[in-house]
Amino acid sequence: MELLLLVPVAAFVWKLYQLKRSPHDAPLRCVTLCLLCAVLSYPLAMPGGAAGVETVAGHGTARLMQNVLLLLMMYFLMCFYLYSAEGSAGRTRARREAIVVAVVTVAVTAVAETAPHKVFAGSFTSADMTIPQAAFFYGGAGLYLMYALGMAGKWTRRYARMSRRPHSTGLWMAAVSLTAMAGACALRAVFVVILWTGGSVPKPLMVGVAFLLTALILLFVAGFTYSGARTRMASLRLWLRHRRDYRRLTPLWELLSEAYPENVLRAASPAVLDRWRARGVHRRYHRRIVECRDGLVDISPYLVDGGGGETVRNLDPAEFASLLRQAAARVGQDDRTPRRAVPLPMALGSDRRSDVTQLIAVSDALRTSA
Repeated sequence: MELLLLVPVAAFVWKLYQLKRSPHDAPLRCVTLCLLCAVLSYPLAMPGGAAGVETVAGHGTARLMQNVLLLLMMYFLMCFYLYSAEGSAGRTRARREAIVVAVVTVAVTAVAETAPHKVFAGSFTSADMTIPQAAFFYGGAGLYLMYALGMAGKWTRRYARMSRRPHSTGLWMAAVSLTAMAGACALRAVFVVILWTGGSVPKPLMVGVAFLLTALILLFVAGFTYSGARTRMASLRLWLRHRRDYRRLTPLWELLSEAYPENVLRAASPAVLDRWRARGVHRRYHRRIVECRDGLVDISPYLVDGGGGETVRNLDPAEFASLLRQAAARVGQDDRTPRRAVPLPMALGSDRRSDVTQLIAVSDALRTSA
């Protein structure tokens, strides 16, 4: 169970990073606060976390804190939609919703404080609902959660229909989880009524609903972070590819930069700071491609004869690499070599990636021949 906490923690850290870059983004701030409440409430639902809090603050404190955090989590989730789509009307409604959640929070806190000793020492499944304070505590909090979750699920479904993949995939995951959580809260409210009136509910059913709520919270977090996580994974793959291609171009770059050191561009930032940053890796990758192309343009007169370059136009990478190494050895030694650039078989591809692939093939051939 502790490992599952990594999901909301990772999502919160990512949203916190985004909030640092956009501190005035109200919807993003609401999502960040929502995830913060989820992160703080999740350990309190675990036996070890609840026992630790209650040892310090007394019986029932962990249960009260967990429910208050859940109420705030749902409120901030509602505010996300209100700030995103409703404009000034949304801000006005957010204030009204703040009054509602404040009233509910004060009510359940007052009930918890006036309840007999150890009423909230256990969980929902073990609470004595015949005690009015327990029934009101779990019933009142559950009804507000059902309302907030239902509204959030309705708005999420609306946005999911309007969105395209991959955004719609994450929104549908969140919508399913929110709607299912609203249904689970409604079911728990029915349990409270049955138990309060003296009836009984099978213990496995109550435990199953509790586990379902925990799993749905994780699905909700995964849905809200799905699009961003997918984008970051694509960025990571591009970062790894550029870093790998940068290294594979090293033999070709070293050969050409030694022949034409003036083509080496000055780094935009210190190498230590630029080595691992995403922008630094991309910048060094593109700079190396430019330097290799400039070097090939400069060395082209040494590669071809007076016939215009037909002798090298159809060479494979290994043969071209051998010819390139011989040409680099003659740079600056033969003044009769013409200095006008001539076409080379480095621009036969239909796009930039094809050109880079050819450069890498020649560079790999240079490494092999060395």
